[in-house]
Amino acid sequence: MHPPSAPSFRAALRFWWKLGWISFGGPSGQIAILHREVVERKRWLDEDAFLRGLSFCTLLPGPEAQQLATYVGWRLHGTLGGVAAGALFVLPGAAVLVALSWLSVLGRDVGWVGALFDGLRPAVIALVAGALWRIGSRALRTRALWAVALAAFALQLAQLASFPWLVFGALALGALLSRARPAWFGKPAHAAAAAASATSARAAPRPLAVLGACLALWWAPVGALAWWLGARSLHVALALFFSQAAVVTFGGAYAVLPYVAEHAVASGWLAPGEMMHGLALAETTPGPLILVIQHVGFVGGWNLPGELSRESAALLGAAISTWVTFVPCFLLILLGAPHVERLGSRPAIAAALAAVTAVNVAVIASLLVWFARAALWQRELGRGIDAHVDWIALAIAALALLALQRRWCEAPLLVAACALLGLARHALTA
Repeated sequence: MHPPSAPSFRAALRFWWKLGWISFGGPSGQIAILHREVVERKRWLDEDAFLRGLSFCTLLPGPEAQQLATYVGWRLHGTLGGVAAGALFVLPGAAVLVALSWLSVLGRDVGWVGALFDGLRPAVIALVAGALWRIGSRALRTRALWAVALAAFALQLAQLASFPWLVFGALALGALLSRARPAWFGKPAHAAAAAASATSARAAPRPLAVLGACLALWWAPVGALAWWLGARSLHVALALFFSQAAVVTFGGAYAVLPYVAEHAVASGWLAPGEMMHGLALAETTPGPLILVIQHVGFVGGWNLPGELSRESAALLGAAISTWVTFVPCFLLILLGAPHVERLGSRPAIAAALAAVTAVNVAVIASLLVWFARAALWQRELGRGIDAHVDWIALAIAALALLALQRRWCEAPLLVAACALLGLARHALTA
């Protein structure tokens, strides 16, 4: 078997551009595509290096698939390679999602467009339920992890603790108990691979230079918006909220979505149905699922344009939300990548990660409850409030979940099929 060989920078750019357009299937599907292309087909990276990078990205807040692409790009061509890989992983999906978000706001008063998005709601429920089953079956390996997940679920439903506090509490719990009760959190994944090498393929960039450049890129646009539109403007609020969310999004998009949805709806940026539309749209586009935050920024700007035109406010909201979400990802990868090999062998880090993953399972469960309540519990205003279960939507959600579990179709095709069912239902009941 031939040793890995790095490609030319131009060949790598062509690959990252292609990957940005075909990276469907959520984090697990995107990581599988990346592994097949980079390790098995092109042999740009060996198996151990890929697994070390994956373990490192799982420890970080943010979208692990995008961060893993950034890490691989850094391994191949240094800082410039990492930036190119991470950016091209996001840009195609971001461009498509802007177009879809624009369609959603322009068509909100058109019957067939509303029916299209109503059909997406059962698909969202099936996708979230599938993610809960897949992640929970792998993450909750011990009774202690089950206890952490159940406690976090109860706290989330009772609104006694927000997502960041649950994450920090789980990190502290795992780290504190890692020595006294190591069996409670299972064995670290890929610990042997993580300790196999003590050197990185690339020399470490200067930490202060990386930190200064990334912080300037992160906060300079926020300062410019505060100077232009005012410190209390919608766009500054979007930037501050998603900057905060970017550093606590452990476990991927599904884990942080309840936190984002709750805050966005409570702040009046968008309605619960519009949040569900955004998640469904993000599922149909390539790139990280966390791009749903771009939809939040777009619709928030459209609904609350202030002194700007609706179009300008929406595009600016989408741009600043995406910018402050992904710039921290580059900061974390470029600072931490040279030290990847030493992280996986530390039991405290592995235990803290296991506890955070249990919290992620609980938060995904609360997300499922939130979406199901919004999509399946209909309220009609007449002489009073007639609340009832939408049995047709429930049946479609159950069939969609079965199709996902049996692998009859992939997520984009499933979402499209549910949208067509929504149109058909609208035509039959009109």
